Amino acid sequence: MKICGFQKMTMLDFPGKVACTVFTGGCNFRCPFCHNALLVTEIDNENTFDEDEIIAYLHKRKGIIDGVCITGGEPLLQKDIAEFLRKVKATGMPVKLDTNGSYPEKLRELVSEGLIDYVAMDIKNSKDKYPITVDIDDYDISKVDESIRFLMSDAVDYEFRTTVVKEFHTAEDIVAITEWIKGAKRYFLQGFVDSGNLIGSGLSAYRPQEMVEICTKAQEIVPNTVLRGVK
Repeated sequence: MKICGFQKMTMLDFPGKVACTVFTGGCNFRCPFCHNALLVTEIDNENTFDEDEIIAYLHKRKGIIDGVCITGGEPLLQKDIAEFLRKVKATGMPVKLDTNGSYPEKLRELVSEGLIDYVAMDIKNSKDKYPITVDIDDYDISKVDESIRFLMSDAVDYEFRTTVVKEFHTAEDIVAITEWIKGAKRYFLQGFVDSGNLIGSGLSAYRPQEMVEICTKAQEIVPNTVLRGVK
């Protein structure tokens, strides 16, 4: 598996866990506001991390680290992700997967094998604005919709989340998303932060009060809508 980054400890990436985060390289989307652009457009194939070193770290830090987050890029692009997750699960660590939801068959396969304990799925925008948001002309959202339906079947614990960017999202877009995921267990609206390492440029965040107003509208349809990263 192509591992392009490894954060040894975080209390932010896996809810309720002190976790480490594994970053995979490569993504099928090109969202202009992606804050991990180097894992998408400028993958460094020479500076990668060895799987066995990470597994050894998990064994060594067991009792301190109590979870592993797999993120990217898009982790489900990795053909041998199941093999790596089996090694992680053998350490006794629960696994959180971050995904854009475009590989529902792979998601279902990993969940059915018991290799994933929590899924955070990004919903990039309302249905009609998906192509422009992921920068793929005529993008077919059927796979994303399939992943949404699978997660909402409660096959695994999950959350949906949307990074709200002023140039891409209106309050009406967020309401349309909540209509799409009506009945969802939890939905997070994340404040956009310019990491300085974006695919696009000229992007901005809504003011905190504006985010509160958008969240309030979303809560009318998905009551468990919560702001994240908004101060």
